[in-house]
Amino acid sequence: MTTSSRPRLSLARRPVTALTLAALSLGGALAGGGTATAAPQPTAAPKPAAPKPAPAKPAKPVKPADARAGDLLDVTLDQLRPTQPTVGFDQIYYKLGRYSSTKDEANGSINKRFDDWCETNGQEKAASVKPNAKISDASTFTCTVPVGQETAETRAAMKTVVVGPGNTLYLTDGHHSLTSFLETPGGGAKTHIRLRVTANLSKLSTSSFWKTMQERKWVRLRDENNRAITVNQLPNRLGLANFHDDRYRSLVYFTRDIGYQPPADAAEFLEFQWGTWLRDRVNLASYDLTSPDSYLSAIRAASEAMSATPGDTVIADGRTADELGRMAQWNDGKKATGGEFGKLGTPVTEAKPGKLAYALDYRAHLPVKPGQPGKPKPCKR
Repeated sequence: MTTSSRPRLSLARRPVTALTLAALSLGGALAGGGTATAAPQPTAAPKPAAPKPAPAKPAKPVKPADARAGDLLDVTLDQLRPTQPTVGFDQIYYKLGRYSSTKDEANGSINKRFDDWCETNGQEKAASVKPNAKISDASTFTCTVPVGQETAETRAAMKTVVVGPGNTLYLTDGHHSLTSFLETPGGGAKTHIRLRVTANLSKLSTSSFWKTMQERKWVRLRDENNRAITVNQLPNRLGLANFHDDRYRSLVYFTRDIGYQPPADAAEFLEFQWGTWLRDRVNLASYDLTSPDSYLSAIRAASEAMSATPGDTVIADGRTADELGRMAQWNDGKKATGGEFGKLGTPVTEAKPGKLAYALDYRAHLPVKPGQPGKPKPCKR
């Protein structure tokens, strides 16, 4: 006996659905040996590129008479009046030695004089330098931060000036840097630099001006032996021949990042304050400052004294050791052969000489005694 069954629908008589059509389409494609592909989707129109922001325009130049605190003044070095009678010659000799050397270029870097100028001008560091470039011609090199795009950080690195009676410009920070720019080949008295205005005191009388400068500690009236002077004994312009040499100021410079680190809110004349304190603790007359080894011994004695003193010790002008940047660990905890102290005395014959080596090599080639008229003659290396 056979069972009955419902007759099957042929494919042609089956209900046609969207799913069925899709399956048929796929099967036909595969049967023909092709590759199944999805139907093309409409593409969205590309979004227009965001417009590039317009470069910041340099601010309109400010005249000294109109300057306010925080403004940037474009000046030439011969316009500036110092507010201290001394500098550390060996610090400047280091800069001049390095500026006149080709070691930086040989190491694949830009000569440090361009980095220093850019930093001082509020533009971070050098980006490119043309052949035969010089810092007195800003068209021959570029900086990483264009004029008009300065940041709070780059502005903080700039040197400072106070506008005095008669719109005279008194430099309150940067005597060493700007003297180096003035003395180096390719620099000079007409070299431009921008300075950050600390205050405009041009409306004060001369006596009130100097009284205010002393009250705010914007002038240093001590000579190279830490003896008091008057404002009439201050130099009238920048330049090595116009300053006296304070050896303790140089000594403190070489202890940087070994015995102390300048804090963000560094006091005016910070290095001189450390130098005043060190006069009673390190007798430089007992060292031969023409000998690298002897000079390094003096630097070590000074920097170790700085680190070893308790942080709450008053150093000078009511400032404590910690306020003046004392490093709790000498040479940042590294051995004497490493860290900043280890680098300091690397000979000038090496690929990367130390700061002290540059200074002593440059000083050894001076055609005149420090403090005498005449520019130092760059030595050949």
